[in-house]
Amino acid sequence: MRGLLRTTSFFLLLAFAGTAHLCAQTILDRIVALVDKEIITESDLQERLNMVAVQQKVDPTRPGLRRQVLEMMIADKLILAQAIIDSVSVTEDEVSRMLDQQFQNIIRQVGSEQRLEQIYGKPVSRLKREYRPEMRKQLLIQRVRQTREGSIQVARREVEEFYESYRDSLPNVPEELELSHIFIVPKTDSTLEQQTQKRLTAMLDSIKAGGDFADFAKRYSQDGTAASGGDLGWAKRGVVFVPEFEEAVFALKEKEISNIVKTEFGYHLIQLLERRGESVHARHILLRTEKGPASDTAAVERLHALRDSVVKGGSFAELARKFSEDDETKSIGGDLGRVSLDQLEGDFAPVVKDLKAGEISQPHRVTFRASYGYQIVFVRKRIPAHTTNLNDDYKRIEQMALFVKRNKLNAEWLEELKKNIYYEIRL
Repeated sequence: MRGLLRTTSFFLLLAFAGTAHLCAQTILDRIVALVDKEIITESDLQERLNMVAVQQKVDPTRPGLRRQVLEMMIADKLILAQAIIDSVSVTEDEVSRMLDQQFQNIIRQVGSEQRLEQIYGKPVSRLKREYRPEMRKQLLIQRVRQTREGSIQVARREVEEFYESYRDSLPNVPEELELSHIFIVPKTDSTLEQQTQKRLTAMLDSIKAGGDFADFAKRYSQDGTAASGGDLGWAKRGVVFVPEFEEAVFALKEKEISNIVKTEFGYHLIQLLERRGESVHARHILLRTEKGPASDTAAVERLHALRDSVVKGGSFAELARKFSEDDETKSIGGDLGRVSLDQLEGDFAPVVKDLKAGEISQPHRVTFRASYGYQIVFVRKRIPAHTTNLNDDYKRIEQMALFVKRNKLNAEWLEELKKNIYYEIRL
């Protein structure tokens, strides 16, 4: 649920993907750098350059920026090569979770899933499959960085020296809030769930009686692949599909259709079109599990009861640990950390901006991944805007000092990697 707060990610490039894609088509693609077994092409560099220009709000033609971006990309490839040497790994679940989070971020930025599919000319499910290998590489790089940087610390003396050196240029601290929340997902309406299964059973019977699978997918599937008859393209085992879907599709024979399969996305009918070793070409029909008004009402009433318990003296943190369904924060009492108002998402900020310290919001709906839920938010503390100083902002200054130290040590480390890992620049 920390996705409620704005994040900057590699997938910002999707926000202007249509433009970048057109731009890439006009570039005579060539290799501009080699790092171990990885290549960086002209179009790769142009996409990253565009992304950096958007993030930093600078002219992409600014002198030196192109070379600077290429050096950043080479650094990533060097670290990726080191990750492979060190046998660093990430799980498929980790890749899936990060993909979901990043795509939800960009969907909120462009306005809707349909808008993103319009920009790219592809369903989100296919975009996820195409970006999955890149996401895995990014997570490997991140893991190596985290492992290395986790041991870097700064002493109080270093923090004080940093403050004295930079105090006149440190930015003022905006008003901040310390927040916690309790999040609940409405439970699927059992009656609607049974109706969904009956609809799919009827479709399965019709297809077995001679109906066209692709036609049913186009008319009824609630997935982005509906327009292409539910076609999922080629996918390798352990790379794309969630476990329940993968188990079902790899158990099928060519042209065979599965029974109803339930996943986190809803209920599926799956047809295996072709198989080549550990890769499959499949299509599916998806009907999402619906939540009726009664489900929403039950979730809101439950949050009202929890809010009343806190107002009467109960511990918000203890109730969050016991009842919140946000796996990322429930173990820490629903703590969302300290944030400034301008870091909050649109459906989040209006709820808390006028609350006083110690107050709890009324239950309200928030977007979560491909679905939604309800939450109450507790403002533990409001910190007024002020000039950065050691007494009030030691932790903030410590992080700045640590950032500078890490950058210095990382630069030295990258120079060592360049001595041991082959790379070549062809600009």
